[in-house]
Amino acid sequence: MAATSTVSTRLDEQELALIQSLADLEGCDRATLIKSLLRKGMAHLRREHAVRAYRGEEVTLSKAAELAGLHLWDFIALMEQEKLEFHYDVADFEQDLRHLPVRP
Repeated sequence: MAATSTVSTRLDEQELALIQSLADLEGCDRATLIKSLLRKGMAHLRREHAVRAYRGEEVTLSKAAELAGLHLWDFIALMEQEKLEFHYDVADFEQDLRHLPVRP
């Protein structure tokens, strides 16, 4: 099991009440709900960053997928939802080929 650390934050009464009500709806305690929310939020932010970087042509398709924490094909599937266009040339293709895992 990976080592864990405690992180604390301050919430106002409204935020705390909302977290408690969501935890009750989910049938879990607040700590479990907060961990779930953090994981979902981090995944969402990773994807947003990757989409912005790809849209701005700052990264290749494969790098965007890596930044998003997604398999290349999953990022390609996300592109339609995010209204991203392919900007992919021969150099990008060659770079992606170099990063493909080699299978015996």
